Order: sequence, then structure tokens, then C-alpha cells
Amino acid sequence: MEKRFPLLCSPIKLGNVVFRNRMFSSPTSGTDITADHCIGPKTTAYYELKAKGGAAAVTISAVKVHPATDGSTQSFELNLQTTNSLASFTYTADAIKRHGAVPSMLLSHGGQFSGAYMKDKAQLDKLVQYGPVDCVRYDGVEVKALTHEQMADIAKAYGEVAALAKQAGFEMVTVHGGHGWLLNQFFSPYFNKRTDEYGGSLENRVRFPQEVLTSIRNAVGPGFPIEIRISGREGMEGGYEVDEACRIAEAIQDKVDLIHVSAGSHRFGFHITHPSMFAEHGANVYLAAEIKKHVHVPVATLGALNDPAMMEEILESGKADIIEMGRELLADPFLPAKAMANQPEDIVKCLRCFTCMAERVTTSTRRCAINPMIGRELEGTEVTPAPRPKKVLVAGGGVGGMRAAVTAAQRGHKVVLCEKTDAVGGILKSEQIIPFKREMYELGLSLERQMQQEGVEVRLNTEVTPEYAEKERADAVIIAVGSEPIIPPISGIDGENVVVVNNYYLESEKVKDQVAVLGGGLAGCECAVHLAREGKEVHIVEMRDDIAVDANVRHRPALMAEIKKNKIAVHTGYTGKRITPEGIVCIDASGEEVLVPSDTVICAVGQRARRAAADSLLNVAPMVRQIGDCVRPSNITNAVYQGHYAALDI
Repeated sequence: MEKRFPLLCSPIKLGNVVFRNRMFSSPTSGTDITADHCIGPKTTAYYELKAKGGAAAVTISAVKVHPATDGSTQSFELNLQTTNSLASFTYTADAIKRHGAVPSMLLSHGGQFSGAYMKDKAQLDKLVQYGPVDCVRYDGVEVKALTHEQMADIAKAYGEVAALAKQAGFEMVTVHGGHGWLLNQFFSPYFNKRTDEYGGSLENRVRFPQEVLTSIRNAVGPGFPIEIRISGREGMEGGYEVDEACRIAEAIQDKVDLIHVSAGSHRFGFHITHPSMFAEHGANVYLAAEIKKHVHVPVATLGALNDPAMMEEILESGKADIIEMGRELLADPFLPAKAMANQPEDIVKCLRCFTCMAERVTTSTRRCAINPMIGRELEGTEVTPAPRPKKVLVAGGGVGGMRAAVTAAQRGHKVVLCEKTDAVGGILKSEQIIPFKREMYELGLSLERQMQQEGVEVRLNTEVTPEYAEKERADAVIIAVGSEPIIPPISGIDGENVVVVNNYYLESEKVKDQVAVLGGGLAGCECAVHLAREGKEVHIVEMRDDIAVDANVRHRPALMAEIKKNKIAVHTGYTGKRITPEGIVCIDASGEEVLVPSDTVICAVGQRARRAAADSLLNVAPMVRQIGDCVRPSNITNAVYQGHYAALDI
């Protein structure tokens, strides 16, 4: 079979190891780290799914090499002293290898940012933090400079853990030299102010990382691949840029088999390291391309890459030799297999919504907004057939209803999905005109395609009433009738100068150059960013004291940065009273009337569950389940999960 992506799908040899394609699963942290820092069974299953999906390498993250000077809590530890430590890593390596992928292990040390994610600040205060120099961290934590003896012990520990990784069956190790962790702190002129042979000149700043890499090579021997992740730029004032990253890469290239070019630094550059939906796809590829010009070893790139055609172009044009993916292989672990099988149209693309990373912060678990398997792989990644096929009627063709229909059909049920409008997609249809939310619209297209593949019968322009449902005589009805926009009862809301945010994609031509967005929730703020990017003067009017409070903890900072960058005027504590041709007349916090001038008003005050429609269907079948926004207006994540598991219950 002729490959549509011949370079992307071609093997590559690093050291003495052959990798089946050029698509690697970049380091992502585990899910159930045990109290003694072993790999839990959920994590093993999590990494195994990536291997099963066709990635050439799967890197587990992160393994703490020197606990005496690194208090990081969200890290594994590999040693011979802890019962089950070596075994847990061996089982994980086996799980990855049995699907044809190469298991790799990220070796790391947090340096002065050890324990930075700890929720228990009292416990954090008990830790001694170490870095290149004595200093006080941004949050007031005191940092002590590492002594020569400590540095020698850390370098030795890197080698010892690498040797244990090899013993456990790992066939590559990845060394974390980026993102503000310890080795990056030595590379960085911002962090490294030492005055001895380990600081000052670039030659001195790379010395300790070189000693670490030498220790690892001596421990694992020749031919065992060593990958190093570096930041191609740190992205903060006083940090290094790509020109110095090239010199760093030149200084370490003879000690590694692959240079993995990321970007950013802890706290200062999260959204450089992890490009948000507001960034271009492949935003950091240029860094790898520049570094590749200066080194003779292969270079890997990453950063919001989800299109095999784009990946192929990156390889073909010589910008990189390997593509690494993190979040995209949560959204669709089978992207590599689909690319290998010439089926890119079946790929479900990452939304870059940060649900996965927000869950790590808020609940210490792993979840993907659009893939209900992630974090729950141990429960089974295959949809098992139902013991007795039934007839399932799904009322509503939004994201939750379509997900339910797909899963129910995969179980062997006869599924009929009814949508009262002329197209499925629900609220996702409204995202098609906003470029940075295009993947949300495409999610609807992906689910529609999956319904076709699974044999779901779709009936458009068909509303499910109690009479209709009883006539269909379904064994199970899934109610997914969604929500509708709230229209506040204020004067002028029905004027020609008002566009409901859900309908913006249909009425964009009505929006003039001066816009007021009534409602500062997630939908309103993202629409405001889009309009400001188009060159319009934009105001956000919000009755609460803050905006975007419904955004997750990882997405909100990126959104707020975009609002600031695009000079969007924000009016909090403003309650809309009436809309006129001149704009919105509001009541401010002091009770005074104030006019927010605008030619067009975008109404984005929220959604209301279609409870009447849902309640009318509660007794129309032996089994009835309500899912998604008709229960409570929420988000894509809840709709997908509720739809999937409702179908599993039939």
C-alpha cells in the first residue's frame, strides 16, 4: 500500500533501536502514582493505549532521580529499595512493548521548582529547595545552591536510574533539560548566576548537564538511545532565545541520539510550552528547524500538531526528523495508526481546551474533554457488545447525543437519532466561523462521520415528542435535547443591532466595527477575542465582578492574556438595562447609568436547559436517560462522558 505520508510513516533508527514510524508520544505524567511513587495500574493502562494506537515511542513521565534534593510529589521513583518499584516499571515497559512501541522514561529533577505543584503548603515549607544558586523563589520559598558534592551525586543518580530503566525493559531514556527544571536552570542565564566553573559562560553553564549525560551513557552503554528535551527558547526576560539554544544543542549533541525541542520555562511560559487554542498549530516548530541547522543528530519537534499532512510537510522540508505529540494522543491515541493506514479523515483532533491539564491541577486525575477512555483505560478501552441488541432512540443531535449514538451502535444496538433542525452538531455548529475554535466544529463532523460508519440512522428535521417516542417503541431513549440561549428581558434585545452568540455564525455580516458583548462568560469572552482579532473595537459587559469564571484553570490565563493583548475593554459590575442604537445602557456598581457605546450587541448571557422538552420524555420507554445540557448547561466534557456511559448502560 502506498503511504499518503511516506516520511511520517517511515522507520528511524536511534542508536541500535529501530522505531516503526516518526510519531512519538511525548512525556505526559501518570494518573495513579502510588504513595511510595510506584506506577499504578491505571497509569500502565494509560501508557499502553498510546502504544496500541501506533506511536513509535511512548515516554512515561516523570521519574525523579534524586529524592534527597528533589521534593517533587507528582513524580515516580525507580529504585531497588521500594517494594514493587522495579516491578511496576517492568510491567509498564512490557505493556508498551507488546504493541510494537519503544518504551522510554523521562528522567527529571525539579531543581528550585521541586514541589511547585504541591497543594499542601505546610508540607512544601518543610522541604529544602535546591538550585544553581542561593535565591528566594517567586513564591517566597528559599532556594539553596547545590554544592559540588551534591551535583556529583545527582549526576551519578541519573546514571543509576537509567541503568535500572534498562533493567526494567525500557529501550530509551529521555532527559528533561527544558521547561525550567534543574538542567534547564543550569543552561539558563536567568537562573544560573554561579561564579564557579558551572556558571557564567555558556561553556560553563552546559558543564553540569554534560556530566549528567556522560553518567547516563556510561550506565546504559553504547547503542542505547538517549533523548534530551530542551527549550528552544525560554520566553522570559533574561532567559535565552533560539540563538543560544542552538549553541546549547551543539554542546550536548555528541552525548545524545535525539534532541527534542520544546519551549518555555516553568511559571513564565506555560502557554509557550503548551500552545493554547489561540496559537497557530506548530507554533514552536521554527525552534526545532533552527536548531536542526546546527547539529548532526536527529531533532524532534512538537506543539499543537494534529494533522498528518502538516507533520509530513515538516519532515519533508527538513525542519525536524520526528514529530512528538502529547495532548493530541489523549484526544485520539490512534492518530499514528490512522496515519499509517491512510485514514487521516478519521482522526479526532485535540481541542486544546486544557481539560486534561486542568484536571491534573484540580483533581490529580487525567481526563480528556472528547475521549471518555482517558484516565479510565483500566476499565476497558474496547466497547463490548451488548448481550441483547435493543432499539435505542436518541433525542437530539448535539455532541452528547451523537456520542451516545456512536457508543450504542458500537455495542450492536439499532440506533435512531432524531435532530429537530436540518443538521446535527448542536451548539458546536456555532464554532465554525471562529478560527481558533474550528476543532470544536470539526468534533461535530467527526461524530457525524462515526455515526455513519456505525450505521446510526439519522433523522433530521424531526423532533422527538412523547407521541413520536411511543410510536417508535424504543427499548431505551436517551434525552439529549440540549439548551437554548438565555435572552434577558431588557428593552431593545430584539433589535436589528443584536446578535445572539449562538447565531453569530449565521449573522456575522450584521456585526459592525464597534461591538459590545453582553455577558462575560467563556462563550462571550472567546467571541470577543475573535471579533477583536478581526480589528473591531470590543467591549465586554459583565454583571459579576470578574469574567471567564467558567473557564478551567489552565485555559483562563490564556484567554485573559488574549483579552489584554487585543485591548478589549472589560466592564465588570455592569448590569444591562436597555439596548439602543448607540449601545448598551447599563447600571454600574454605584447604581449610576452608563452607556457602553456599540454599533452591535452580542448577547452571550448564558444557556438555559430545555427542561420542558426533556421532562415530557421521561416516561416514554422502559429505560430513559437524560444527558448533557438538558440536565444542566455545562461543557463538551460532561456531554461526551454522559453520552458514552449512558450508552454503555443499555
